[in-house]
Order: sequence, then C-alpha cells, then structure tokens
Amino acid sequence: MQKLLAVAAAGAAALVTASLAFGAGAGGVTAPSIYVDGTLYRTVGTPTDFSGTAAPSSSFETLYSLGDVQPKVATAAPGDAGFRGGRWQVHALAFDTSYAATVAAHDTNGSGDLDSVAEIDAALADAGPGGATDAGVVQSFECPVIPAH
Repeated sequence: MQKLLAVAAAGAAALVTASLAFGAGAGGVTAPSIYVDGTLYRTVGTPTDFSGTAAPSSSFETLYSLGDVQPKVATAAPGDAGFRGGRWQVHALAFDTSYAATVAAHDTNGSGDLDSVAEIDAALADAGPGGATDAGVVQSFECPVIPAH
C-alpha cells in the first residue's frame, strides 16, 4: 500500500510540476531542483510536453522523481557523454518501506538525499526494506539544466 501511495504521490507531483511550467510558459530559471552526480542544477520551466508523442525512449535521458521529498536525480548533464540536450523522461520511484529507510540504506556520501544515479541504482537493486522500485514513466518533456553555483 505504501508503494502504491508513493507512486501516486510521485505521479501527482510530476503532473503538478508540469502544470505549473505549462501555466507559466517559459517560467524562468528555477531554484536548484535536479541532482547530477551530487551536484545541484537549476532548470528553466518550459511548456514542452512529449508525453504521448511516440518519440523514441532513446531520445531522452532519465530523470528520477522521488516525489516532493528532495530534488530529482538525472542520469546526465551538459558535457556528459550521451547527453540528449535536456530531453527527459521522468520515472517515478516508489519506496519499499519509506523514503527515510531508502536514504538510510543508500546515501553513500552522507548528503541526506539520494543525489546520484549510483545511489538510485543501488536502491533499485535492493529488494529489502531500504529498496525502491521504478514505477515507470510519468512525463516526457524538454528543459535545460544549468549548474546552480
């Protein structure tokens, strides 16, 4: 039941985020909202939505949504090999027990968040109470990422 609620909450959060971006048009630079390898990035809210367009999955990077408990986690940033220019498929994560249990089990750098794909991958590989499950794609869109420093 907790997994189902976490999936629903993550999906709802992604849709609210998208709705806010669409409502604001090109909403300007956001506060730091995406981690890539432990580094926070800002983004620019854009009204793009590729959901339901049949664009190939290979044209997107993965962006993990952990609900509203922390910034999202991206698989790449500008300058990384294979970066696809800010095209994202948002995957919702569901926690086997709770967000706190997953962070306690997989926050290898002590940041207090899951802030890298390595930490996300470890949580996804963990079938125990500290694990997580990829609940699938909840949104596809395009927006740039900008270092927060």
